[in-house]
Amino acid sequence: MHAKVFDVDGTLLQSADVDDRLYREAVQSILGDIRFRESLNDYEFVTDSGLLHQIRVDNCIPDSPLVDAQIKAAFLDLIDAHIECRGPFSEIPGARDYFDRLRIAENCCVGIATGGWRDSAVRKLGSAGFDISDVPIASSDDAIDRREIMEISLSRLGSEFESVTYYGDGVWDQAASLSLGWTFVPVGSELGGIQSFLDADFV
Repeated sequence: MHAKVFDVDGTLLQSADVDDRLYREAVQSILGDIRFRESLNDYEFVTDSGLLHQIRVDNCIPDSPLVDAQIKAAFLDLIDAHIECRGPFSEIPGARDYFDRLRIAENCCVGIATGGWRDSAVRKLGSAGFDISDVPIASSDDAIDRREIMEISLSRLGSEFESVTYYGDGVWDQAASLSLGWTFVPVGSELGGIQSFLDADFV
């Protein structure tokens, strides 16, 4: 059996830029005019919960589960509004068919390990027509560290695999895969990865 684990934004969906913009908008709508670091690469934990923790530290804002919940709710409202106004999120070319083929393959187990919050990932993937009804999802609701999220995803798939492959678009995905000893498949231009799943190797 082979484990195939996917990131979401920038990997299955063309959503990374929109997701980043709406996330920042949601944070500012609750915390006010706070400072963000220049690039996502400047953060240690590039996950929704991890970023929020580091934003609090940078701006000397104390932890508050209630305020965190308000930020998450504001972000989900913005995702819903975006889908209603702009339509569904677009898949990376061929991603949905490739994902479905792996999902029903007898020698594969498919999981999702996203740095986003679970509800936002479900809404974005659902809008794009992905069937994730039987796919375990590990997310920023489970941990702030991407490597830990990936490990949780794999644990929900099982324990005995001939290979474990992670599909991601960020340098943080690549670093986490390397540290875990997983095969890494880069997606998108930042890492010189595949631009389309239409010609991607199956299994």
